Amino acid sequence: MSHYFATCPKGMEYLLRDELVALGAPDVREALAGAHFSGTLETAYKACLWSRLASRILLPLAEFDAADDDALYRGVQTIDWNEHLAAHATFAVDAGTALSKLTHSQFIGLRTKDAVVDQFRQRDGSRPGIDTDEPDIRINVRVRRDRATVSLDLAGSPLHRRGWREEQGEAPLKENLACAMLLRARWPEVYAAGGALLDPMCGSGTLLIEGALMAADVAPGLRREYFGFLGWQQHDIALWLGLLDEAKQRAETGLRGLRSVFFGSDADPRMVQTAKRNAQAAGVAGFFTLDRQDVVHAVPPPGVDHGLVITNPPYGERLGDRAEMPKLYRALGDTLRQHFIGWRAAVLAGDVELGRAMQLHADKRYALYNGALETVLLTFDLKPRDEIPREPKPLSAGAQMLKNRLEKNVRHLRKRLLREDIHCWRAYDQDLPEYAAAIDVYGDVHGDDHLHIQEYRAPADIPADVARLRLREIARVAGEVLGVPRERIAIKTRERGKGGSKYGQLDQRGEFIEVAEGGLKFLVNLTDYLDTGLFLDHRLVRAKVRELAEGRCFLNLFSYTATASVYAAAGGALETTSVDLSATYLEWASRNLALNGFSGVRHRLMQFDALEFLQRDRGHYGLIFVDPPTFSNSKRADDFDVQRDHVALLEACNGRLTRDGVIVFSNNFRRFKLDREALEAHFDIEDWSAPSIPFDFVRRADIHGCWLLRRRQAVTGINPWDTAHIKK
Repeated sequence: MSHYFATCPKGMEYLLRDELVALGAPDVREALAGAHFSGTLETAYKACLWSRLASRILLPLAEFDAADDDALYRGVQTIDWNEHLAAHATFAVDAGTALSKLTHSQFIGLRTKDAVVDQFRQRDGSRPGIDTDEPDIRINVRVRRDRATVSLDLAGSPLHRRGWREEQGEAPLKENLACAMLLRARWPEVYAAGGALLDPMCGSGTLLIEGALMAADVAPGLRREYFGFLGWQQHDIALWLGLLDEAKQRAETGLRGLRSVFFGSDADPRMVQTAKRNAQAAGVAGFFTLDRQDVVHAVPPPGVDHGLVITNPPYGERLGDRAEMPKLYRALGDTLRQHFIGWRAAVLAGDVELGRAMQLHADKRYALYNGALETVLLTFDLKPRDEIPREPKPLSAGAQMLKNRLEKNVRHLRKRLLREDIHCWRAYDQDLPEYAAAIDVYGDVHGDDHLHIQEYRAPADIPADVARLRLREIARVAGEVLGVPRERIAIKTRERGKGGSKYGQLDQRGEFIEVAEGGLKFLVNLTDYLDTGLFLDHRLVRAKVRELAEGRCFLNLFSYTATASVYAAAGGALETTSVDLSATYLEWASRNLALNGFSGVRHRLMQFDALEFLQRDRGHYGLIFVDPPTFSNSKRADDFDVQRDHVALLEACNGRLTRDGVIVFSNNFRRFKLDREALEAHFDIEDWSAPSIPFDFVRRADIHGCWLLRRRQAVTGINPWDTAHIKK
């Protein structure tokens, strides 16, 4: 068994993970812009041949420290390249770097090339050649945080290049992104139910062609003539030819049974001809109907009453004028509403505003990247507007009590929320023991409210079916009282199982909404994680951080999505450093900082265990925010218990604190007791717990504790020079 890494565009990680599992890969784990998996060489070959979503399949060969070019050179030379590359063969190097002393990827590539070539010269005087187009092997080098990973690129060239595209438009849609759209829109289910696929702005035909190949069970890599393992010394030719034969047989069978249900049109006649030629090259032209037609005239084909309308309109970035785009999207929305009732639809919009121009209600939103451009995929079930809603059942006596309580809460809070311009707040928190949940409101920047309902553990004597009924009643009542439709309500449920009550499987939609707080903007995800990315009970703690940050270097430990770092930057911090073990959360943090205009070297994101960072870092900070989890048992760090370990953690922070610095320490462990006796030897301590609880959380005033710790000053011998503004 070997370890592999499949890369993909951001936003497709969970789809890729599921695809690799379906291909038989064990031990699959999603990561930022890819997925790790284990398997045999056959597993890797199948991924190259069958993955519709991956960009590359990498086989890691070595990992080592590479703080300078000599260390990189030595590390590359520890690999026996004779096992991978013949002396007379060719190779190429792809290199990248991030957060490292080696900052130039081209230089990293050159030093890697030198190390490989020199090893062959030193052995027998031979020298492999360089071929940047189709080398016998392609070496991938990534240096991150001064640590290099050297891999073989088994794909050789990006896997989205299927081999059928002969021509493309000015802004082509990559084939793997097209497949992600089709999967998110549930095209395989639509086809299995007898539906058609229609693209009213088909361009070069990518969505239709990939949809047909998917329906026909044609391996996406079947037409490729080049892979990065074909010239590899360890290539198993017999294994590969066997997999190719199997794929060819499946394709023949699938194409024989494929239905002619693929319809495309475009206003540009050149694009229609391009789509036809590409469909011929892909071997599916006989199943297509392609016409020149404007989107406003698109209608269902004769005799076809249901299916999927899917399209990728221009965004106004490279094609057309941005000012004209809303008009185009409105026309698309009108067409769908007037002619495609009963169909599903999926539209890859350039941003949420363009999506809103369609004036259709999306049932799902997914963040997907088209190259470097973040886009939003909107999916719809197109239903008639005059559809008569079912008469709702009367509320039970308990649900009516819940409704009365929630209405009272809203009346009590609404004026202050408006006065203080608060859009994200807690509306209900287990006020009635029978309805054990918290209801949070997240108002997005477009004025739409979303609800996040999180179930608490029900008493053991409450039957599971009763708990489920009450949770449904909570969702219904909350939607009615707060005026939020069901599709904008996210519910986190607990399930009972071995080991007690725990949260069940969460969604993996990649849907983010943009909200505002304190004049700043943040991305929240209500469905995919236990927490949303913005702790509402810490609203006043974040405001305190902003108040204290001016002119100070700021350190954020256990930074999560770095909302406190955004507040510190907005408060005038000289620089911010955000530390977290999770690459997912650091990527999210980066987006939050960039959303508010904070980027560059003054805003560092560090993937470290907090205690390890404090031990290794040599900087000094005038403000440190510490908000640790109650418990942590990460595989990449020692176990952490906030009650047991908080003294050691805060003493380590003291070593990085300037003389007049402040530590803002908080946590959500309700039984937590601050060890004042141990800490007062080093700190003056102010219990700021009560002032830190927002007014909408007063019903659960113990939701967190908060303390301000300042270094205890000696009576004599104090250097009056304040180092708060200096990071050493």
